[in-house]
Amino acid sequence: MTDGYGGGASYGVHAAHHALRELVLAATVRIHRTGVGYALDEPGTFLGSGFFIAPNWVLTCAHVVNGGEGDEVAVVYQTGPGQGPSVVPGQVAATLPEHVERSLPGSWPAPDLALVRLREPVGHDCVYVSERPAAHYGEGRVFYAGWTVTGGQLQILDGFLSVQGTIGGWSEGVQMRIGQNDLPPGVSGGPVIDPVRGEVIGVLKSRAAHGTGGTSTGIERLRTLQAPPDGVRTEHDDVYQAVFHAHDRYHRDRQQPSDSRRPTWADLQGELGARPGRTLGPEERGELLGRFADLPPPVTTRSLLDILDSLPNFQLPTLVPAPRGWRDGLGVLYENARHDGALKLVLDYAMQVMAAERPATPSLLEAEQALWEWVKQTSTGLDSGYRQGLARRRAEWLGQRRGTGTPVWPVGERPARPGLSVLLEVLPRGWEPDRCDWSVSVAGQDGDVTRLHEEERTPLEELPARVAAPLAEAFRRCDEPGRPVALHAALPHPLLGLAVDEWRLRPDVLPLGAERPVVVRCRDRDQLPGDGEPGMPGMFGAQWSGAGEEETERRDRWRRLHARDAGTEVLDCDDGVREPVPAVTRLRGLSPRTVPVLCRYGDRRYEDDAAALGRILHAGFSVVVWRRWRSQPDAVCGEFHRGVRQVVDDGHGAAFLPDLVHGLRVKRYAGLTEAYWADGIALLYDDPHQPLPGTGDLLEAP
Repeated sequence: MTDGYGGGASYGVHAAHHALRELVLAATVRIHRTGVGYALDEPGTFLGSGFFIAPNWVLTCAHVVNGGEGDEVAVVYQTGPGQGPSVVPGQVAATLPEHVERSLPGSWPAPDLALVRLREPVGHDCVYVSERPAAHYGEGRVFYAGWTVTGGQLQILDGFLSVQGTIGGWSEGVQMRIGQNDLPPGVSGGPVIDPVRGEVIGVLKSRAAHGTGGTSTGIERLRTLQAPPDGVRTEHDDVYQAVFHAHDRYHRDRQQPSDSRRPTWADLQGELGARPGRTLGPEERGELLGRFADLPPPVTTRSLLDILDSLPNFQLPTLVPAPRGWRDGLGVLYENARHDGALKLVLDYAMQVMAAERPATPSLLEAEQALWEWVKQTSTGLDSGYRQGLARRRAEWLGQRRGTGTPVWPVGERPARPGLSVLLEVLPRGWEPDRCDWSVSVAGQDGDVTRLHEEERTPLEELPARVAAPLAEAFRRCDEPGRPVALHAALPHPLLGLAVDEWRLRPDVLPLGAERPVVVRCRDRDQLPGDGEPGMPGMFGAQWSGAGEEETERRDRWRRLHARDAGTEVLDCDDGVREPVPAVTRLRGLSPRTVPVLCRYGDRRYEDDAAALGRILHAGFSVVVWRRWRSQPDAVCGEFHRGVRQVVDDGHGAAFLPDLVHGLRVKRYAGLTEAYWADGIALLYDDPHQPLPGTGDLLEAP
């Protein structure tokens, strides 16, 4: 099991194994029947084990979820030692093999694997999965974990098993035989880990009917999941690619500084002395795989094999199953590269991945550039002739792309959003900070406003319930088939964080943000705080001499932003580290095409959120994106940064952001994991050419 690694046991290996055990247990889950409710420790609903393979994805055995109801199960997990269990609904997204007669509960032919997609986004740890081509071992030991029932109680179990060979040869049903330990019922679906390299290599499938031990299915069997038709290969079209791209981005982003005190998988792999392919350290490997995962997957398996076969001084072996993603190709190189040329082989492969055919969208061009920066940095110690050759190849590919006229998003004047909108105005009562006045109106494109309802002195906590009926009436007046009217929530700057998009008109309907576009507008721009001022209203009313100049700047920013492609700028988070929002003078220096982004709205580490957001508005910005921070120490920011960059940079212009954000919310509440990064997303879209009615007083109803 140590072939290909110049490490093995070293000083501190016992501490590393303890850390490995903690990471494995944190990611190992229980699978239950639906309807588990609050009885999370009830053995009667327990089906088996599983583990988080990627954010919001669980890998288990198909025969485990076969005991559920239809394609629905409940996933019970814990976030750490001493933490109580939590439950989240899950849906079976894929099984291997797919079509099996389910007449015998608990049985399923090999490879007996299932992927479960969580129906709601949750924060949790994920295992690190091997990218090697196959898990064929001789003698050695593996580590495992799983849940079982002991003495009428559910308990997590872990330990070591000996490797005794394989069953099945080259067939699709090949399994690893493991023994010399008892495997009680319930552990099926749990992870099998290589303790030398510190990575998951398989899934516990079955226990021996007579004697000890059982069998394990290799992770590489997931490559046989059904793929979409050739030419329709994107990350979201392909379950395999979606899971492993999310996996690799997660582990890349976990290496960034964060509030979590738990070691990462790369940390412990470094302590174990694991060095994949004798050339990359664990952090280097994680960074490279994360860069690969920022790019679309190979168009076909054949195109990936052609890239591998074209590499100099490399003989592509016959592999079953064949590599399917960029990470799989890297794993092939680990196992088959010559020692003296391993690094150059990896760099040549990265260059081929960089040059693969794909759209030239802004975010993908940025991802290619980031991969190129990794190649340049990693090749620093190699001979100058080779490094010059890399730069020459990069320049040639860029020239070829320009010559083919590969289109990027069009530039030009963007259309405004036509039609009616529903306007919810909320006004604070300075002498009663826990209460507000509010109104619901229908606003036309020409600026005409029809007031439908208004109230005074409403407690803030009762606001969602009190506005439900007036909003429903306004929507009935404006909605057309297939075209729900947008809701504009005009809020005072201290309340811009109100989760209006998460309000529901009734308990049995979707949140407002999933029903229709919901955007935020600032109701009191004349009272925004400046630098160094508290988050409550400041002194920037009509008396301020620069008010007219600021409004002119705001209108100019709006015009120029909507006339060109937009670009993001994350202002309060740098690779997972919370930072204060810059001063107004620096914000004014940002490009007119900039859409400011706040990753940590609600993480009040430096100041009140209203003060930070107020400075952005004070600097003339009318389009801002943020997410409501859920206060999770182990949360990873990378997916949010990447996702919002794609939505803004690759979109069709700022005018379409309300619809794009609405689409994300629809996908998030539909249980599509590719949109879970947008949980809690908010959009300020405050058109200066459509001023809000009045100056602060409620208008009389007609």
